[in-house]
Amino acid sequence: MLRLEPRTSASPLVEAITPVGAVIATMVAGGCLFALLGKNPFEAIHMIFVAPLLDPYSRSEMLIKATPLVLIALGLSFGFRAGVWNIGAEGQYVMGGLAGSAVALAFWNVEGAWLLPLMVLAGMAGGCLWAMIPAVLKVRFNANEILVSLMLVYVAGLFLSAMVSGPLKDPQGFNFPQSRLFHDSARLPVLLEGSRVHVGVLVALAAVVLAQVLLHRHMFGFNVRLLGQAPRAAAFSGVNANRLTVICLALSGSLAGLAGIFEVAGPIGQLQPSLPVGYGFTAIIVAFLGRLSPIGILLAGLVMALTYIGGETAQFALGIPKAAISVFQGMLLFFLLAADLLTRYRIARIRRGVV
Repeated sequence: MLRLEPRTSASPLVEAITPVGAVIATMVAGGCLFALLGKNPFEAIHMIFVAPLLDPYSRSEMLIKATPLVLIALGLSFGFRAGVWNIGAEGQYVMGGLAGSAVALAFWNVEGAWLLPLMVLAGMAGGCLWAMIPAVLKVRFNANEILVSLMLVYVAGLFLSAMVSGPLKDPQGFNFPQSRLFHDSARLPVLLEGSRVHVGVLVALAAVVLAQVLLHRHMFGFNVRLLGQAPRAAAFSGVNANRLTVICLALSGSLAGLAGIFEVAGPIGQLQPSLPVGYGFTAIIVAFLGRLSPIGILLAGLVMALTYIGGETAQFALGIPKAAISVFQGMLLFFLLAADLLTRYRIARIRRGVV
């Protein structure tokens, strides 16, 4: 029989290269998957990982895809480090986009430089308030934040559908469930002419820098890491676990809401029922692929955005099903967790007669 035994110490070098190994393993396993589907695995992997890097338009689209992933993953990483498992960032992302859009539509006939900042604040507030539901239930009734936050994702999706089919529906939209198109004051400024790259990219970069400072140069980051690694030591040192839980959920909800309003006011330009596209769930992979480190999350977000762009290209060019691309992305988290397990534990054989 076999069993897992904890290693005396994990090699820092092995831990550093584990994400790279997970990506390579995903490429190999994904190639086998594509071969079983009757597709050329080498062509598929090239189209997913290499072709987007050679096309200027695809590179700009990578930045757009990476922005919400990085923002959401940054917020999740603080909670994950503290042992707070917010799995409902997708719902907070939706509610942030909905709240910010409501402000834009309320001032649909009014233009001004103040409108976009107000939308951003509303989006962050919407995501934060949605995250406060599992936060309050967690600290007050000890409810499982995983289940509560996850179930609220579906509530947010249904609420979005109700809003775009009712109060926020475009009265001149031929009864389609979508809002009016936002005017220029409610749209994110474009950074690069001829592309859709907007100022949200710069905000995401600034958030990475700020998160790095908070995590490694501020007492808040120290308390977060202490609570996650040694809860009893954190209690003895005076860390209020309930308060930190609420703060971590508020932070992750705010950043998810910020990502939501950036998506609506940026590439989409209006509120649509198709807003939830899985960024909140994919950001979990990004957070762990980036080792819960802000710099690592930035790199992981770009890698995951690359699979999004390349996967869409492979769907159209090679006829690969969308579900297969989703499985391919899920493999990345599977191999990463498996590699993490083997870096901390080793497989040992249990000898007969030895308990």
